Amino acid sequence: MKSRPKPYVFPEYCKGCGRCIDSCPKGCITMGKEVNPLTGLIPIELSLDQCSGCGLCISACPEPFGLRAQETEFEFELTDPKSFNGPRPKPLVKPFAIPGEVIPFAQTESLVTKGTYASAIGALLAGCRHFFGYPITPSTEGAELMAKLLPDLDGVFIQAVSEVATVNMMYGCSGAGLPCMTFTSSPGFSLMLEGISYSIGAELPGVFVNIMRGGPGLGNLGPEQADIKLVCRGLGHGNTHAIVLAPYTPQEMLDLTMLAFELTFKYRNPVIIVGDGYMGQMTGRVNLPKTMIKPGIPEWAVYGDESHRGNLICSIELNEADLERNNIHINNKYRQMTQNEQRADLYHCDDAEIILMACNTPARMAKGAVRELRKQGLKVGLFRPITLWPFPIDLLKPILSHTKQIITVEAGNGQLEDELRMALSHHNLECPSIDHVRRFGGILPQLKEIIEKVISVEEVLA
Repeated sequence: MKSRPKPYVFPEYCKGCGRCIDSCPKGCITMGKEVNPLTGLIPIELSLDQCSGCGLCISACPEPFGLRAQETEFEFELTDPKSFNGPRPKPLVKPFAIPGEVIPFAQTESLVTKGTYASAIGALLAGCRHFFGYPITPSTEGAELMAKLLPDLDGVFIQAVSEVATVNMMYGCSGAGLPCMTFTSSPGFSLMLEGISYSIGAELPGVFVNIMRGGPGLGNLGPEQADIKLVCRGLGHGNTHAIVLAPYTPQEMLDLTMLAFELTFKYRNPVIIVGDGYMGQMTGRVNLPKTMIKPGIPEWAVYGDESHRGNLICSIELNEADLERNNIHINNKYRQMTQNEQRADLYHCDDAEIILMACNTPARMAKGAVRELRKQGLKVGLFRPITLWPFPIDLLKPILSHTKQIITVEAGNGQLEDELRMALSHHNLECPSIDHVRRFGGILPQLKEIIEKVISVEEVLA
């Protein structure tokens, strides 16, 4: 006599309602506790030694395919896109890098230009010929200059339909190994975060200039520094970090943009440049460099020529062990960035007992305050982080021994101060007393209130 078929569970359909457990007269079914690496939690577990094949559990199951009679063996496999079409054909030519060139640049007179223009010029001199973006005040002028100049330089300017489209265009362009960038501002940068996470996972370069404005929400067009937590701690989902550069003059807007392109290809990782709204619009004197860059094509690029045809750009790793290995690799890159790329500007910090800490435009007010306070005989200095991530703790550490007070000066609710406190904590450093001067909503800290804060602190310390 043919035996009755026993039940078989499809974990991807079963919802774990437990009706089959109540219906089984033999107690063959229990709630699941194990995790299937391919499908997730196994809702129920079958122990069929005592099963008579009565079929009551199958009748009780409300899902059409949750429990079925086991007449045949079933196998399921999630397809890895890397092997979807079988083994990748080996290229006839092993991928190799096409080196770039450093070209002497004709010396010119200084320019007087605004911050976003200076950054655009720096990008062109760094070899960027591909720009993707969507206009948003107060960053739009940078995109306008690129739109004007790139066609005459055999470059490509595309105004995307949105910031989401922008970052995905950059993903494709950088996947081909080509330098590319965008200008945006706070709400637009938020929309790019998913694509930035994908770029980090796929190890793709790209330069993002975020001219921060007042928020939250649409806020206003005034200058603010409330995206520091976003660029340092919130670059999309997953294990994401990127070098964050914070210029405080138009000259640094140019210089740090050129540096950003160097670093983004060095680490195969996006680089973020942050400036407040005034930093983007401020006009200043800018000296051009002595050289410019003609970029090459990296070995890893999916460029489309014969030598790069076997390459693959992808951020998906369906196997947990593979994804863990990829995260370990990315973490090693983060450690290299932290060790090698900390940057800061120290002004009168050698003997300072009170340290002002500021970046972008507020650092200019803080520097003016240091000058005035030094005239009054107060030992005050300015520590200006140029990299917000990694935070330049190794440069701060030597001056902490004689520092009695740190005062952060920022246009935001303590996001720079948070980076300072986390860096001190992670390095197990004794924290001096920390105070602050903060303004919000597009209002920057003023020289007078910085001086008043320092004098009040000095009176307490005395």
